[in-house]
Amino acid sequence: MTEKLLRPLRTRPWPERWLTRVLGAALSCAAYFLCLPWDLSNRPETENSTLETTPVTGLGVVFLALALLLLAAYFGHRDALAWPLLLVAVPPATLLYVSLRTHPGPPDGFANAWLLSWAFFTQLIAAEVFVAAVVARQFRPHLADEDLILAHHL
Repeated sequence: MTEKLLRPLRTRPWPERWLTRVLGAALSCAAYFLCLPWDLSNRPETENSTLETTPVTGLGVVFLALALLLLAAYFGHRDALAWPLLLVAVPPATLLYVSLRTHPGPPDGFANAWLLSWAFFTQLIAAEVFVAAVVARQFRPHLADEDLILAHHL
């Protein structure tokens, strides 16, 4: 069973390939929803307080990074290099963009700051996913080994 879960996706039938990819994108979205709150707006710490607090916690960010790292390593090992970026990095970046655009934000002068922070975190997520996928690809069996495995199972 483990061999089937780690075999390159290009050797699998197309329904299994696409189901695996859709599941990966759904897990990436689920990790975002579980680790980061949807409403990212800051709130006063207490009534009449000048200090603000955010619902985003450091632990949530760490868990999101770990979940995306694991998903990127899995898809980097099993699929072509572009798929981890599309399946693992794009969903959280899209959700973050929608979240930042839909909640009431700061005055118009700070609108560019939200866009810059989204761009920064998108680049950070994409870099993490890309590096994890490239490292995981190093542990793939060589093409000749894959052909031998396929010939053995046919």
